[in-house]
Amino acid sequence: MKKKTIFVFALLLVSAVVFAQETSENDPSVSMAKYIAAAIAVGASCIGGGFAVARIGSAAMGAMSENPEVSGKALPFVGLAEGICLWGFLVALLILIL
Repeated sequence: MKKKTIFVFALLLVSAVVFAQETSENDPSVSMAKYIAAAIAVGASCIGGGFAVARIGSAAMGAMSENPEVSGKALPFVGLAEGICLWGFLVALLILIL
């Protein structure tokens, strides 16, 4: 299993070098691809964060209905799920800046 993982990782590194091309900054297809990639990064992370918050929130509400003292323990988990959206936004900013 370990040899297979190393082989796949090496293959990915080699393919990145083989298919690397120089592009000009004024190429419109590059700027359009950057905006599309940034939109996918934000959209996918927000959809995933929304699903996570929905499941964690409903489970937290069910737990709080049985025992109201667990509300303070459930809040950090919802915050961690919302952090997924922030990471997607950060990735989009990095795509657009670099």
